[in-house]
Amino acid sequence: MEAESQTGMRPKVYIETSVIGYLASRPSRDLITAANQQLTHDWWNDHRSRFDLFVSQFVIDECSDGNAEAAQSRLRNLTGIGRLEAPEQVVSLAAELIDEVPLPESAEIDALHIAVAAP
Repeated sequence: MEAESQTGMRPKVYIETSVIGYLASRPSRDLITAANQQLTHDWWNDHRSRFDLFVSQFVIDECSDGNAEAAQSRLRNLTGIGRLEAPEQVVSLAAELIDEVPLPESAEIDALHIAVAAP
């Protein structure tokens, strides 16, 4: 049975790039990374159908970077997932997060992910 919110629609989930990375990468020998990969695969295979999934252009751009073959593997996992638009307010909110929240400036992409996923 699919999980539904009080409005009768499935809950929405923003899929950040690391989820796609765990799905597409080769099994790791590092115990923590391997556990994260396994948990991600389990959720993806057994639970994602309960949710409406979304990514942003930021995720698509990050998944497109690097080795072409690996990028194609990551991008295949994005097939059929909705895309959230990133209006100017997203960039403004991300800048505020960097300025006001203890996030390093190097976390700019993380702030963009937070801002685009915020209702």
